[in-house]
Amino acid sequence: MKKKFNTIFIMLMFIAFQSLAAGLNNRMEYVENYNSYAIENMRIYKIPASITLAQGILESGSGKSELARKSNNHFGIKCGSYWTGGKTYHDDDSKNECFRSYKSVLESYYDHSEFLTKNKRYSELFLLNMDDYKAWAEGLSKAGYATNPNYASRIISIIEDLKLYTFDEEINTPKPIGEYISSQSRNVQTVNDLNIIKVKEGDTYYKLAKRFGLTLRQIHKYNNTKRCNQEILKTDDIVYLEPKRFRSKHNKFIILSENSSPIEISQLYGVRLNALMRKNHFPSPDEQLRKGEKVFLR
Repeated sequence: MKKKFNTIFIMLMFIAFQSLAAGLNNRMEYVENYNSYAIENMRIYKIPASITLAQGILESGSGKSELARKSNNHFGIKCGSYWTGGKTYHDDDSKNECFRSYKSVLESYYDHSEFLTKNKRYSELFLLNMDDYKAWAEGLSKAGYATNPNYASRIISIIEDLKLYTFDEEINTPKPIGEYISSQSRNVQTVNDLNIIKVKEGDTYYKLAKRFGLTLRQIHKYNNTKRCNQEILKTDDIVYLEPKRFRSKHNKFIILSENSSPIEISQLYGVRLNALMRKNHFPSPDEQLRKGEKVFLR
């Protein structure tokens, strides 16, 4: 009997461990997919990226909830009396409540930022320091964003477990790129209306970051590369000096003239890798694409 009990206990522990691991993987995947949205909105609306990501994870079940999957609503925002956009109905505090429906996740992120900035009950949040995620979490709860009394502690826990506060550092690093570029004799060019530099012999990411007033983290992030400050680049490689765009400003799609991969196309056309992969349903950044294939850039 004791042996049978031990076996059942071990099985339950194994199942619980698998469930926790799956939940963590889902959260990490969510952060990978949407951190750029949160950072971009942080620059525009002055809402900490850590708060936006943690709310998205909590409210959407890491993007797996029915509301998120079917209506792209990642923040549980209800219709309200002034909403004129898409609508969907779900049970929440009451049955068959009206929730906002969006055409894309990006639209949900923008509306979340608009919702906080234009709603008077959240106005005190914008008096807080951008790096004080705990105060922001408590302020959201106090203002009534959610009815759960543990909402603030849950948001804080997600931020600390996933170290989401590191994304808030992006706002503390100004983008003086124009100032640095104007003082350089190097030939800065543009791709998708973004500043890029063509690599010369001996260049490394570290040297270029220092030269153009960027952090090493930034330059690697902009170029989808691993952090290795001694990595030697190839002559004429393209290095982006600012974040890529979510879509091409000039091409709806391209027909490949030679074999390529999503990561190479991202670098050639200045479109963010995650956005490119979602538009074309590519399973991997290194997916081998053949000459003649059609690739959408917006």
